[in-house]
Amino acid sequence: MISFTPLKTLQNIEFRNLLTGRFFIVLAFRMLATLLGWWVYQLTKDPFSIGLIGLSEVIPAVSCALYAGHVIDMNEKKKLLLICNYAYVFLIGLLLVPAFLNVRMHFTGHQITYFIYTVIFFTGIARAFIGPIVPSMIPKIVQKENLPHAITLNQATFLISSVCGHACGGFLIGFFGVKWTLLVIIGLIILASLFFWQLKKQHSEYKKESVNVVESMREGISYIFKTKEILGALCLDMFAVLFGGAVAMIPVFATDILKVGAEGFGLLNAASDIGSMCIITILSIVPLRKNQGKILLVVVAGFGLCIVGFGLSKLYWLSFMFLVMSGMLDGISVVIRGTIVQLKTPDHIRGRVLSVNSIFIMSSNEMGQFESGLMAKLLGVVRSVIFGGSMTILIALLVGSTNSKLRKMQY
Repeated sequence: MISFTPLKTLQNIEFRNLLTGRFFIVLAFRMLATLLGWWVYQLTKDPFSIGLIGLSEVIPAVSCALYAGHVIDMNEKKKLLLICNYAYVFLIGLLLVPAFLNVRMHFTGHQITYFIYTVIFFTGIARAFIGPIVPSMIPKIVQKENLPHAITLNQATFLISSVCGHACGGFLIGFFGVKWTLLVIIGLIILASLFFWQLKKQHSEYKKESVNVVESMREGISYIFKTKEILGALCLDMFAVLFGGAVAMIPVFATDILKVGAEGFGLLNAASDIGSMCIITILSIVPLRKNQGKILLVVVAGFGLCIVGFGLSKLYWLSFMFLVMSGMLDGISVVIRGTIVQLKTPDHIRGRVLSVNSIFIMSSNEMGQFESGLMAKLLGVVRSVIFGGSMTILIALLVGSTNSKLRKMQY
């Protein structure tokens, strides 16, 4: 087992620039997700409308993901990263129109909501590309022996920015309103681009004219299905988060059940990321050394139990703690899954594999948001969360009993 040397990894200036840029852009994305969930629910008072945010983004993101992986592997990555970055600036800038001109132009709540869905649809296309680009760049920036450390630091950066984004989004909405929070989000994305400009170019190892697009995409899918550890980890994550997406209903819990307002909503939204950040900090010091496959199955089942507890709770502090614990268990899952995918994927196919990985992630997160909204409409908010947590436990038991390679996985 390689000794953990995070400080040595962070001495790499280019890696620091990549992580810093990712920190600010994820911070902006999490603030945006917090803002949109709150904004749409205040406009419609319908939990299903929150679910449609996820559906609006996941359809184009998943549809474009395989092609995005091909484009990433065949082209210079820094240029693609900056194009996606500024595409987000333009698209989120469009949301300033209803935010600032609503009083003058008298938009209805449903008109604004449909406009938001349209903008989010196009951000889904950008997300299909930007999601896999950053992790695909890491192996070319850090040495191979430091790759597990870099993956853990990358996840820690993601979670710290998620915590700050969720919490800050709630506070900014509460104190300054939607329109000024949108301006802060745009400013953060522009700030992220300044760090991405400092990166070196990463050219493709392929000649474009020698590669068939369809065959290239098929190669990425085939590799994942042949590697049972990767397939099992991705399926486990996708279905567990798909059914355990209680976070999507936090605006409803904060407004109607716990009655804690925008500030309490921001903290609840950040709770799971706080737990993940704490556990990943611990794993940075005391890494998992064996039985990672079994641990992955146990923590996913535990995640489901926490979601059930959150659905049953009527106390703010207890709900907060259940979400923190769910985040800690999910943080362990994220580190194990991310390490498995990176260590078992060759460089020449990394973009395509990570794009398929992004399909699983987006399917679980955004479709989970849609599933939560749909089930909340059919069963009621509380029963839908309890149902989702129970299904997560069942999925963990099913995958554990059918995928022996994942169960025995160690690295």
